[in-house]
Amino acid sequence: MLDHLSGTTRSSVTGLLLPLADRCLLLPNVAVAELIGYQHATAGPFEPAWSLGQISWRKQRVPLISFEATCTGQPVIGERARIVVLNALGDSRLRFIALLVQGIPRSCKIDNQLNYVDVPLLPLERAAVQVGEQVARVPDLDGLERMLMEAGLA
Repeated sequence: MLDHLSGTTRSSVTGLLLPLADRCLLLPNVAVAELIGYQHATAGPFEPAWSLGQISWRKQRVPLISFEATCTGQPVIGERARIVVLNALGDSRLRFIALLVQGIPRSCKIDNQLNYVDVPLLPLERAAVQVGEQVARVPDLDGLERMLMEAGLA
């Protein structure tokens, strides 16, 4: 995924900044299938705190994840909560993953000269990069998929 962001095959790529409660994630826009309004999902009694349950999207059941909870253990559902449906990357039977965000994603251009920032990274963050005035984190989407598979949620 870092290859997509660093533009190894192009001079620039369109990215999306996904607002979370305490940080911003950066993804290539091709990773996002759709932005939808927040829907309540109920997790089962034995699901981890980062799993918010399943949502209904295009006549499918899609697992909903709180990225904040994968890092801190506490999900955050703010007033401006939305859901970003991501295209799954791996070879699993997962086709889509829903990710809770705290607002509307912003589009940005990422050129082939990413400026990496030396900040502490959390387990599911692959890198931190400077995007304009903001430091954004590049999430480990493969890691999210593995986490869902290992928890039996996919």
